[in-house]
Amino acid sequence: MAGTQPYQLKTISALHQLRRLPSPEHPLISVINFEDLKRGEPDEPKFLVQEFYAIALKRNFAGKMKYGQQQYDFDEGTMFFMAPGQVFSIQTNEEYKHTGWLLLVHPDFLWNTPLAKKIRQYEYFSYAVHEALHLSEKEETTIASIMQNIAQEYHGNMDQFSHDVMIAQLELLFTYSERFYHRQFLTRKITNHQVLDRMESLLDTYFNSGDLLRKGLPTVQYIADQLNMSPNYLSGLLKVLTGKSTQLHIHDKLMEKAKEKLSTTSLSVSEIAYELGFEHPQSFSKLFKTKTNLSPQAFRQSFN
Repeated sequence: MAGTQPYQLKTISALHQLRRLPSPEHPLISVINFEDLKRGEPDEPKFLVQEFYAIALKRNFAGKMKYGQQQYDFDEGTMFFMAPGQVFSIQTNEEYKHTGWLLLVHPDFLWNTPLAKKIRQYEYFSYAVHEALHLSEKEETTIASIMQNIAQEYHGNMDQFSHDVMIAQLELLFTYSERFYHRQFLTRKITNHQVLDRMESLLDTYFNSGDLLRKGLPTVQYIADQLNMSPNYLSGLLKVLTGKSTQLHIHDKLMEKAKEKLSTTSLSVSEIAYELGFEHPQSFSKLFKTKTNLSPQAFRQSFN
């Protein structure tokens, strides 16, 4: 069973079996108390990939978790989100003591509900593990109570309203999570403004080094990689701090350089477009007009 090939967990029941838990009371949704999880056996798979959503609320995690290529030491009140198909691994210390809740939701549970589509819009499912959500005590109580409400619903006598109630609780949990991430972006002002400063410096270096000519415009993925962040987390952070996405910041820097060249050099519009990484001058002119309401030629003439 052990090896480097990811071990696939297609059902929630398969995860329960792997972790030596009783069979889930509902095949498509389960809330697990971390205190009930047994420490892994030596021959258990080291890498897992599961075909369902996982939302974890962890405290006192004695170990490391790797999600994608990022590793993170969890502290108290940490929440993270995994979408189906993501590879992850867990290495625990001798004492498997962390507490909290693990909510598992199979995509089939969401079938024929608005949440089936909406869940794909929650960007935190694609955040790297080191971009986990750190909760205050009050926030943690809120999330834990929603998870327990879901568990209570499927533990009880299921009726025609049970599914709708659990879907409503899931939507509430996701909305609170968005709110708490927004708060995290705002409360980590010093760290996040350092990220903003590093990005500005990175863009300045890229735009002044000739990389534009050799490689074209930097992509959002490139900027995120350089800052050791996932693209969605970086854009979410920037939107809260500045109201603009990463792509808009790149375009703003491009316009800044374009205006500089139009106002201080005698290069033609085509030459400027080429130096800024555009294959076609028309594409540059169109973007410039969209951003400034002036054509490059009209902008230049305004300085004469």
